[in-house]
Amino acid sequence: MSMRSVPLLLIVWTLWISLPGCVSRGYAQCAIYTITVKGRVERVPRGSRVRVQLHYPKAKSGESGETTIEDGTFAIAIQFLTQSRRPILSNLPAKCGRRPTSVAIALVQGDQEYDRVSLEFPADFKMADPSAYVLRTHLVLNGTP
Repeated sequence: MSMRSVPLLLIVWTLWISLPGCVSRGYAQCAIYTITVKGRVERVPRGSRVRVQLHYPKAKSGESGETTIEDGTFAIAIQFLTQSRRPILSNLPAKCGRRPTSVAIALVQGDQEYDRVSLEFPADFKMADPSAYVLRTHLVLNGTP
């Protein structure tokens, strides 16, 4: 080995050892929670769907989803990551306090909205298990404009 290759090997070895500590790990540091919304629709408009949107502090919209209505009922589960901020250094824990403040549920058909309900989170929900929330009461949407 020549004297010229020693500094290069030292640099490569240093990067090889230190790089894994600088990059993000491949696993989640914070929990993923699920909000399940179930309900029924009275007078279902043909081709309509139920849209659920999570809202966060400072009027920020978050995760959302849509589902079809089967025999006048619907159910949809929306997952959200509780991580609110990544740590600056990878060896520090992440902030895991991110929670929605409200959940908007709308009955829609194309661009037309037939009914909308906004529920407070977590007040209008209960924990079904350590990482899942469900509605406290049965939800009814009305399909009459």
